[in-house]
Amino acid sequence: MSWRWEYDPSEEYVIGGAPPAFVAEVEKKADELIRAAEALYLDGSLFQGENPRSEHVRLPGGMFVFLLIPRYECGYVLQVTYL
Repeated sequence: MSWRWEYDPSEEYVIGGAPPAFVAEVEKKADELIRAAEALYLDGSLFQGENPRSEHVRLPGGMFVFLLIPRYECGYVLQVTYL
């Protein structure tokens, strides 16, 4: 399995008309979070215990909510807020 991230429930629903430059920053930060998770959980499929809590990630111009599920080796962008 390979670590990845995705929008939940869909990109269109989560992005909700945010400017492309801000979306690019969200996706860049999500990539960084997944690389960090991959280093922390070397084999996420073997992870046992409670999942980490979702986190609010602040960026210039807004924020997003990110949830990591180590067993699935996947992160989810749940909400994007553009100010």
